Amino acid sequence: MATINESLGGNFILVGFSDQPQLEKILFVVVLISYLLTLVGNTAIILVSCLDPLLHTPMYYFLTNLSFVDLCFTTSIVPQLLWNLHGPSKTITPIGCAIQLYISLALGSTECVLLAVMVFDRYAAVCRPLHYATVMHSRLCQSLAGMAWLSGVGNTLIQGTITLRLPRCGNHRIYHFICEVPAMIKLACVDIHANEVQLFMASLVLLLLPLALILISYACIIQAVMRIRSAQAWRKALGTCGSHLLVVSLFYGTVTAVYIQPNSSYAHSQGKFITLLYTVVTPTFNPLIYTLRNKDVKGALKRLVRKDQSTAE
Repeated sequence: MATINESLGGNFILVGFSDQPQLEKILFVVVLISYLLTLVGNTAIILVSCLDPLLHTPMYYFLTNLSFVDLCFTTSIVPQLLWNLHGPSKTITPIGCAIQLYISLALGSTECVLLAVMVFDRYAAVCRPLHYATVMHSRLCQSLAGMAWLSGVGNTLIQGTITLRLPRCGNHRIYHFICEVPAMIKLACVDIHANEVQLFMASLVLLLLPLALILISYACIIQAVMRIRSAQAWRKALGTCGSHLLVVSLFYGTVTAVYIQPNSSYAHSQGKFITLLYTVVTPTFNPLIYTLRNKDVKGALKRLVRKDQSTAE
């Protein structure tokens, strides 16, 4: 840690959207509302999934993990972003920057793998319905969730530590609104080709590989759905996968655009807006998608409300 502190030097300046002061005011309101919705929505899903016995299933076990990841992910980014958008100060301390980088990278990497794990659960539910309970037993679910968390922590310990140890020769202006690996390595005053290759390889493993597994799983699910003759069963199969497919599209579509796009375009405003989508907007949409499209969650919420009302009476 001492070596990292020494390489970081003074406070960093998060340039963000400071060149567009009017946009900052609008973004402050939008980000604040999105953050509050994220807190309420994801907390509600966690509580409902834990308190309602009917939701003690693999699907909602993974959904609880996803909601917890989104809660922590946005909390590691949004408070600092709101502070920078609201006031003239755009700085972040070296320790604060390192903590933000480690936590956000770990949770973002965890979500990449977790979404792939969730589609495996949907594959087992649709393609192996008679053996679903046997296949997705509690020990396997815990192991798959643990694998997602370990892969995220492992990636951030490697990527984050290497990035923070790069010499910066006094460069402290980060042309972004968060301390993120692609933006941080741009501050280095040495050849960063090896770091860019390493980042690309990590993106292949944690982004494109899970995405490929998701696409293959959904191809198998579509084949299985096409063989279903019952219209009711067909709608149920599509409904159980539709929410997850929307979440996958939102998350991977935005993250891939940032981490796989050419480095020369990263510092432009387009990269910052895309990052805003997967750090702020997507975690807000996740609980809305899963609750508005999911009868089980809506039913559980109604049961909890009725239970609270009856207890109060």
